[in-house]
Amino acid sequence: MLGAGALSGVKVLDLSRLLPGPYCSMILADHGAEVIAIEDRRFLGDGLFFDEINRNKRHMSLNLKSDEGKRIFFKLAERADVVLEGFRPGVVKRLGVDYDSLREINPGLIYCSISGYGQTGEKRDDPGHDVNYLSTAGLLHLIGEKDNAPVIPGIQIADIAGGSMQAAIGILLALYQREKSGRGQYIDISMTDGVLGLLTLPRFLEKAYGETPVRSDTTLSHRYGCYNTYVTKDSRYIALGAVENRFWKKLCERLGKPEYAQLQYDNEHRLEIISWLRHTFNSENRDYWDNELTGLGACYSAIRSIDEILDDALFKEREMVCEYLGKDGKTHKTFGIPVKLSETPGALRSAPAEFGEHTREVLLELGYSETVIKEFSEEGIV
Repeated sequence: MLGAGALSGVKVLDLSRLLPGPYCSMILADHGAEVIAIEDRRFLGDGLFFDEINRNKRHMSLNLKSDEGKRIFFKLAERADVVLEGFRPGVVKRLGVDYDSLREINPGLIYCSISGYGQTGEKRDDPGHDVNYLSTAGLLHLIGEKDNAPVIPGIQIADIAGGSMQAAIGILLALYQREKSGRGQYIDISMTDGVLGLLTLPRFLEKAYGETPVRSDTTLSHRYGCYNTYVTKDSRYIALGAVENRFWKKLCERLGKPEYAQLQYDNEHRLEIISWLRHTFNSENRDYWDNELTGLGACYSAIRSIDEILDDALFKEREMVCEYLGKDGKTHKTFGIPVKLSETPGALRSAPAEFGEHTREVLLELGYSETVIKEFSEEGIV
């Protein structure tokens, strides 16, 4: 039998769309929170409803621009612990579902807003996406090849690391504080702020050692052979992360160049060492290097594709690749829950909700009759 989860009993209303907010509420739902995701059905056909992050939630459609839709939302908010939204600043105020409006009926409410640039500042009203937040915060400047244009990463760093995860942390902090004070509070999450905080180590290295952050030319980004990526004979890739000399020494000895062990960060020899490693790793296929270097203790790893990850024994053992039975009757693979709690572990309790799947169910719980619910649907309220 599945456990209740650490957030059992916490009720969350998620008004957000796309990735940052729904990913945050997925984290909360994975750990037992009762999440109701709410979205206007006029967005149903835009193709941006991501199944994967709607697991463990209920989903309802609701038109907040209608008076009745707003009354329904207020009923839900009266009994909620958390409201999460991801509109541009000012939108919830115009809709009448902002924090100041809701805390009048629920003083203990925690209200979290995720936006690109935050609720204050000169860029608060600017539209943007992940690439804009990465570039504004300076992170994009450090991604890509030296002397070439910055490269947009293949994952949404700002959305998830800058937005979703910061929002989840903020909500948990606010819930903890409410246990002591009994009061809710407002949380302002800027994805750009969250990304800026990821530059902590480059900033430290700059201050401590005068190492100006340069794309693909820093201690931890391609400048030295010990922390780099290489192509193998079969056009696949491997990575080295041998920062400490004890790991680097093992690698040099295994590859037959013990004399390079003490030249790990020698600037006069760094290009020579990189050239040697490129030639060496390009002489054999990736599987050869897997067999040769895995288990050596030299911070070696193969660079794997998503398809390889889904069949990887490590992630299966760690329950980070899981299966669930979809609404279509088929078995689907999905990613697991990375936070492993010993007493109150998270769990995949239900398959991803379909758009508006639980609208009727939620309205019945609020006391509306079948007849009224049918009228709501006909009038475009739900």
